[in-house]
Amino acid sequence: MREGKILKKDKNCSKEKHKELTSLAAKIKAKALENQRKLKSPNESTSEDSVKHDEKENVKDGQAQDGQKDEENTLESFNDLKLVPELIEACKNLKFDKPTPIQASAIPPALEGRDIIGLAQTGSGKTAAFAIPILNKLWEDQLPYYACVLAPTRELAQQTKETFDSLGALMGVRTTCIVGGMNMMDQARELMRKPHIIIATPGRLMDHLENTKGFSLRKLKFLVMDEADRLLDMEFGPVLDKILKVIPTQGRTTYLFSATMTSKIDKLQRASLTDPVKCAVSNKYQTVDTLVQTLMVVPSGLKNTYLVYLLNENIGKTVIVFTRTKANAERLSALCNLLEFSACALHGDLNQNQRTGALDLFKAGRRSILVATDVAARGLDIPSVDMVVNYDIPVDSKSYIHRVGRTARAGRSGKSISLVSQYDLELILRIEEVLGKKLPKESADKGIVLSLRNSVDKANGEVIMELNRRNKERTARGGNRRTRMNAKANMDKEEF
Repeated sequence: MREGKILKKDKNCSKEKHKELTSLAAKIKAKALENQRKLKSPNESTSEDSVKHDEKENVKDGQAQDGQKDEENTLESFNDLKLVPELIEACKNLKFDKPTPIQASAIPPALEGRDIIGLAQTGSGKTAAFAIPILNKLWEDQLPYYACVLAPTRELAQQTKETFDSLGALMGVRTTCIVGGMNMMDQARELMRKPHIIIATPGRLMDHLENTKGFSLRKLKFLVMDEADRLLDMEFGPVLDKILKVIPTQGRTTYLFSATMTSKIDKLQRASLTDPVKCAVSNKYQTVDTLVQTLMVVPSGLKNTYLVYLLNENIGKTVIVFTRTKANAERLSALCNLLEFSACALHGDLNQNQRTGALDLFKAGRRSILVATDVAARGLDIPSVDMVVNYDIPVDSKSYIHRVGRTARAGRSGKSISLVSQYDLELILRIEEVLGKKLPKESADKGIVLSLRNSVDKANGEVIMELNRRNKERTARGGNRRTRMNAKANMDKEEF
């Protein structure tokens, strides 16, 4: 009986805590909305003007350096590319008004049948740059297993499939996405339907080439290696070597797209491309001109509070928060939800359906905050992302470029803020060296930050307790399952 009373008391305490946190969350939001009203239009217009000014300056610099300038100027629309009418109509439907620099540079030689090395910054329209020439040629040939696109992540593969589906909507093109985390038999059935375009991660594609009867790429006409630098960073090298051995070398056109040229990529292109045309829109890692990048110096113990402060100051905007670990992504997502921000998590511990579900919620606007690891740093093309927050500074400078590249896409403006503690100084200096500029510091209202501290710390404590409880339950379930399996195995032994 006494234990029962104690449990009831604990439940009442947790209810009171939850009510307290809910009221604190309401106060936080009310204060944020009041601050937004006070600071309304003047600062916003100033930041927009500075973006436009920087954009003009960068355009001038770009025109002076870009060797493809004349060709780009001649391509005012996709009508100039002599594409089949169905593709031109699809481009109009997708509001592709004018080719981007990488498209203007890569598509003409690709239409002539040349191998292509495409180097361009993230968010520059690379997918359409290789999809359009492939679909244009497919209209003439109408062959199954016609093209294979290799991508480093499941999310990028799925997004590439969506681009092919959209551009080939009027052509009856059949595509399939072959990635890990999904049922092999379902994928095998998809492959037996003889799709025209296969978009895959290298490991799962190799699984099917070795184990799915009746499936081969011996008549493949196009091979695309997208985000090749990332493919090699993720140590897909041995698998790529195997794939290159089982696909034809004669009569195959190869496109290699990357953010920059490295020694590994140079070796890969020598092994797989024939007399390629190099289409370089950028020769180093860089960000787009319409992106405003800042940093905020924070004490390491107050990162959670500063994050909540930033989310408060940007209520109503769509935000991606990047973390270094899966545990942090899960914790921060739960913290945001407890404080009544609508958030979802995306990381490698989720199964494919959960990852797709989180992305769909964010894309549809049903969640305004996506808390993610670097799984989301590449390939996510969500035009409406207003801001990227680096909660953890990435160890690799390339990852920083790709993270902040999730905003300010397709000519839109965007903003990134990096939370820099005393332990992150070396990392941020490396990033600034790669960018070739110092990131301006952004200040926070310390009074508001300190007023939020207690409520955020309380909420974070609640979240950690809840996550620990779930982990214990999962461990217990796993232990019980193993016990049952061992018992069944022993019974089988006795029967025999």
